[in-house]
Amino acid sequence: QVQLLESGGGLVQAGGSLRLSCTVSGRTSSSSAMGWFRQAPGKEREFVAVIIGIGGSSYADSVKGRFTISRDNAENTMYLQMNSLKPEDTAVYYCVVRSRWYLSTSAKDYDYWGQGTQVTVSS
Repeated sequence: QVQLLESGGGLVQAGGSLRLSCTVSGRTSSSSAMGWFRQAPGKEREFVAVIIGIGGSSYADSVKGRFTISRDNAENTMYLQMNSLKPEDTAVYYCVVRSRWYLSTSAKDYDYWGQGTQVTVSS
């Protein structure tokens, strides 16, 4: 059984920074694609960023240049560094892992989901 545990969410003012962490336990491969999705109140869940085992990554246009995804395979941990935060970044952020190595921006392609961590950006 794979379990994902997110941490690092909170309340921050616009322009500030937060770093989310996701620790993975259970049967996963260091080559598995890992990523982040988010869901704001009243909105659909949306892709944020993804990273594959060899380090390739992809970002949503809305966060490109502000967010950085990284992973530490030795520690089974993934990070999302969020800078220059905006009120529209307010959402519950979910850590995700898929069994395959290649990246996807579609939520349906991810096999495992964390419970989410709240990020609130005040104006």
